[in-house]
Amino acid sequence: MNSLRGFWRRHKKKIFVTLGVVGSGYAVYRLYDAHKRRLYELQRQLAHDRENDERIKAQLQEHFESIQRIADSATLPHAMHYLSSRLNEELDLAVLTERLKQGKDTLTLPEKLDLWDRLKVLGFTKMVLSLWSVTLLSLFVRVQVNILGRQLYIDIARSHENSPLIEEANFIDQDDEQNFLARADFLARHGLPALITNMEAAAVEILKTKQLKDTFNSSMLHETIMQILETFMSMGKPHPWVDYLMPEDARFPGLTASSSSNSLTLSDVTKFDQLMTEAQTVLSSDEFTNVVEVSLTTVANAVVKDIFNHPSGAPTGTPLVKLVPRVAQVSQLILDEPSENQFIQLIRNIHDVELFFTILYTNTTAG
Repeated sequence: MNSLRGFWRRHKKKIFVTLGVVGSGYAVYRLYDAHKRRLYELQRQLAHDRENDERIKAQLQEHFESIQRIADSATLPHAMHYLSSRLNEELDLAVLTERLKQGKDTLTLPEKLDLWDRLKVLGFTKMVLSLWSVTLLSLFVRVQVNILGRQLYIDIARSHENSPLIEEANFIDQDDEQNFLARADFLARHGLPALITNMEAAAVEILKTKQLKDTFNSSMLHETIMQILETFMSMGKPHPWVDYLMPEDARFPGLTASSSSNSLTLSDVTKFDQLMTEAQTVLSSDEFTNVVEVSLTTVANAVVKDIFNHPSGAPTGTPLVKLVPRVAQVSQLILDEPSENQFIQLIRNIHDVELFFTILYTNTTAG
């Protein structure tokens, strides 16, 4: 016992130091082990989140591509076909051309000149109106697709915040989606009468100084088309296309006057209301205005090139009277099936147009 006490007295400091080192080492080991477990859990959670994000992105991309296919294969072709039918009904030039053919030997010179003058105005009206309508319709359908993609992203993101299960994502109602895409028909169903009236007025204004005997080259034809477009676009509001593409009661829906004040409150706004409001906002933007102007100029250039590559349009110039039939005929080419329509393809390939829709989708999804 004495020897044990002596050993303790001689070595107790070393023992305390040793125990302190061992205890500290154990504590450090426990801290390291806990840190290692937390790191492992964090890595596992990050891996799970990445996998979940990839699943969300894949489903988002799949649904967005599905909407794009619907727009390309059904929405735009249907709207174009309906627009073409309505335009041919409202601006049937066959009656005038037939009267000129049948009256070749019976009509007086003033009567012939009057018919030719009418054919000149209606031919240019139909051609420029077709050019404008196809350009705006194709852009509008792309706006719809991008807005649907944005709403889908928002729905998925909000669902993901509340639940890690992608199956619980609350996608936009299919009926709202279909009703929104169906608004591509508004131009042909409701906007066309006023559009024809105003475009014809613009054509009359510009063509009143253009005589049938005047020699036209490609530059003069292009200038005439652009003058008609500019005159038409200067009529009314700063963004005239909105009135022809969308119903007036679709602008900022769900806003009702408060019973206790003169202020407006947002109430019961459906997702369809949101889609229509967002479309109106995009169509009224300066960026969209720029895209419209660039697209119209590009299509006008292509139309002029097509006319002057035709036998009726000599590069050095040809009398306007000989160009009028070709001007009237090219309208149907502009209204061709979208998959075969060179003008729609041109619009899609314009750098400014591609950039606009890239920014539109990425900016809205980023928000």
